[in-house]
Amino acid sequence: MIVYGKNVWSQIKNDEQAIEKIFVQTGLKDKKIWEVIDALEKPVEKCSRAQLDKLCKDTHHQGIACQVKEIPTYSLEELLSMAKGTGLYVALDGIQDPHNVGAILRSCDCTGVDGLILTKHNSAGLTPAAIKSSTGAAYTVPVSIVTNLSQALKQCKKEGYWIIGTDMDRARDYREGIYDVPVVLVIGSEGKGMSQLVKKQCDYTIKLPMVGQISSLNASVATAVCLYEIFNKRNPLK
Repeated sequence: MIVYGKNVWSQIKNDEQAIEKIFVQTGLKDKKIWEVIDALEKPVEKCSRAQLDKLCKDTHHQGIACQVKEIPTYSLEELLSMAKGTGLYVALDGIQDPHNVGAILRSCDCTGVDGLILTKHNSAGLTPAAIKSSTGAAYTVPVSIVTNLSQALKQCKKEGYWIIGTDMDRARDYREGIYDVPVVLVIGSEGKGMSQLVKKQCDYTIKLPMVGQISSLNASVATAVCLYEIFNKRNPLK
């Protein structure tokens, strides 16, 4: 896998075993990057801007890319065992935009989420675009990729988790949620929301107030708002 960008580099450089090869744009003058590259003693290839664009399939690589081993993923059981304190996980139901997945990973890292649950089909995975958008959080937030999200949520409920979905229909205000229990926050797809099977697993649903002319928020923005509300309820100012 090829990952790219300076924020991703700032994370991956700390995991030397994951790096197989480093690609640097000819003329890159960032001394700090070169100091790390020299210390890592990994194969390095200098590329023109056009070559790096083609390698990354993106023009926003900032002159640095790495060929890396696949990011490790975990079984659901392994993921749930990683909870610190009162567990908090985010599950994505059909999120297909990799930039949203990356941005959600970033919010998960910032708010102390214990892990992210993705689905194997009909959703974006840990693609280079998602990793770039995560600004390195793809390397700090553990991920489980499940085949059937509804069944995975059933398993979470058996382990004592409350399943809280995001929905506009018959949902309570997000500020009225119960968050002092182990929680899996489910975020539905950008267009259709949660599937009916997933919705049936929810103990309750929450919504964000919409008082303007727009009826919905981007999935990653909505996730960030909900996660900071959970953070606020669990970590009140003293």
